[in-house]
Order: sequence, then structure tokens, then C-alpha cells
Amino acid sequence: MNILEHLQWRYATKKFDSDKILSKEKIAIIKQAFNLTATSYGLQPIKLLIINDKELQERLVPHSWNQRQVADASHVLVFCVENDIDEHTVNRYFDRVRTVRETPDEVLRPFQEFLVEDFKKKHPEQLREWAIRQAYLSMGNLLTVCAIEDIDACPMEGFIPEKYDELLNLKTNNLSSALVMPIGYRAADDMFASFKKVRKGLNDSVVEL
Repeated sequence: MNILEHLQWRYATKKFDSDKILSKEKIAIIKQAFNLTATSYGLQPIKLLIINDKELQERLVPHSWNQRQVADASHVLVFCVENDIDEHTVNRYFDRVRTVRETPDEVLRPFQEFLVEDFKKKHPEQLREWAIRQAYLSMGNLLTVCAIEDIDACPMEGFIPEKYDELLNLKTNNLSSALVMPIGYRAADDMFASFKKVRKGLNDSVVEL
């Protein structure tokens, strides 16, 4: 299939085959694709939690508006944001740039100082909302990667973040949950798999100037 055929094939999976488990190779692709996702300034204020524990997945269902995908999927991806986003977030990134690219400090320093000052001016809630937008970017990227790899997925906003944070003990890692995406393989009797996509016509969704 070409990329458009893969995107036509994918849908928000409503019923997973709980007996089918993703291979380690597929999960490795998911990990790498997440890490390669574009983020604002390249700062990566997000982390990916990968759950492959049926008992834990079952316990998450009541906090996921009782959506069974969370329990039946092969794995559950929880997109998390860092709770403390500040000048240290910026400085860690520029330290990595120096290590990886060996960019001279005189080249990096002006932009680094600009970002540090810009982050200091922002309210913590503004920075959190910014980080959550990065989580959406990463989910969108992984949805496409999953389609290309013939992995079924269901992007979810319908869950209770506070309960996820508590059950997954995210605060100890200074994280908060932002999005959830069960992944695996569709059940043979998921009727939604055969539904035609409902989308606007291209003339209504794309503007060319």
C-alpha cells in the first residue's frame, strides 16, 4: 500500500483482538518514532509511557469512560508532559546540542538565553498548555506510523488524567498524563473497520493561494 492507502485503512479502532500482541520489533519502531517526533524548539517536554500489563490495563478502564479498548489492546500508550518546565528544560536541550553537534557556544548562547528569558516570563499553566500541544504532535505522528506499520490504534482524550496519574504513579517521575492511545490489532468483528471514512471534500478542507 502507498501512504494514502495506509491512511484510508486506519480508523479509530473500537474493538481490539485481545489475543494478538505486538512484537518487540513493532514496539521498538513506536519508541523510535516517538523520539523522532518534531516538537517546538526541539525541547521534547513530553514522555511516552508504554503499558503492557493486562491487569493494570483493566484497572484503567473505569478511568477511561469504560472504553474497553484500554483493556483489550496489546499495549496502551500514555502521552505525558513534564510537570516542571523551566530554564532547566531549555538548558538540558542546549547541552545535548553541544554534545551531539559540537556546535560552538558562541553560536548557541544567544538563542539559548532568549529562550530562557522567554520561559521565565510565562506562567506555569502557559508552559503546560504548550507542552500538551507537543503531546498532540507526537500522537499525530504515531498515528501515521501505526498506519504504515499496519498497527491499529485509537486516539483518546476520553479519560480522567488525575486518576491515571494516581494509578500509574506519574508524580514520582514528575509527569502528568495528557493523551491515551491503545494500540494493537483490530478484532475481526469490529464493524467500524468496514465503515467508509466521513471527511469533508478537499475543496472544503484545503485552501490554495
